Amino acid sequence: MNAILGAHMSIAGGYHLAVERAQAAGCQCLQIFTKNNNQWRAKPITQEQAERFRQAVQGSSIRATLAHDSYLINLASPDRVLWKRSVNGFIEELQRADSLGIPFVVTHPGAHTTASAERGLRNVVLAIDEIHRRTGDLKAQCLLETTAGQGTALGWRFEQLAAILDRVQQPDRLGICFDTCHVFAAGYPLAEKKDYRATIRQFDRSVGIERIRAFHLNDSLRELGSRVDRHAHIGRGKIGLAAFRNLLADRRFRGVPMYLETPKGKEHGQDLDRINLETLRGLNGPDPRPAGPLASS
Repeated sequence: MNAILGAHMSIAGGYHLAVERAQAAGCQCLQIFTKNNNQWRAKPITQEQAERFRQAVQGSSIRATLAHDSYLINLASPDRVLWKRSVNGFIEELQRADSLGIPFVVTHPGAHTTASAERGLRNVVLAIDEIHRRTGDLKAQCLLETTAGQGTALGWRFEQLAAILDRVQQPDRLGICFDTCHVFAAGYPLAEKKDYRATIRQFDRSVGIERIRAFHLNDSLRELGSRVDRHAHIGRGKIGLAAFRNLLADRRFRGVPMYLETPKGKEHGQDLDRINLETLRGLNGPDPRPAGPLASS
């Protein structure tokens, strides 16, 4: 069984069009924002919109769907007004995903800003417990994303994710989204096989690999341990192709959907998502070289 590969797609013009875009790029899985990711407010999702999206997914080769929450949400905030708004905002994100039949919503744990990291972690736990208390009727669940650790962002150390999972009242309702760019930028090496194995082993000991429900596949514009979150095309960044070959060869993750969040556009007339997907699929085959124009530097 080969890896389940896909990408984040725009919902411009309708949720169902994201499915069409994913199909055109050769995706097997699809991530979307269910609303403008830089705004708090959004129009409610109508029953017609939800049904059209569900039918589009069912009629396609898309095997998994994922939503990402608004970048405005900060569950670690020491500001009570922002914290409450973030809790309410994430509940809305779960409700929107649930209406679309999307099983998971990815969120960054948040930034502790003027408070301590420990205080930030406590705020995240309080937020998640409140969210769980108010969304017991929903199927959609939260995935905490590994972060690069830029600024005061939490979740860049595996131990921070473990602390959240250990302290929440319903840890079975949480999972993890493992972002390759973020993990690398946070200081965990992935390229050499021994380093990849050590990083995954460390994650397993701290968090548990069984909690990984999704991967974000992104190369990094910045170097190992930079703690700077800048995505690059597969094989064109500081991570390199070997790391992705290691991940794709890891049979433990064959059933876990993997989503590109690389820059959009075209190169030499070809869609960059399709090029990146072809590069990844090439790493699964006998020829480890990347496919398409991105092979050249």
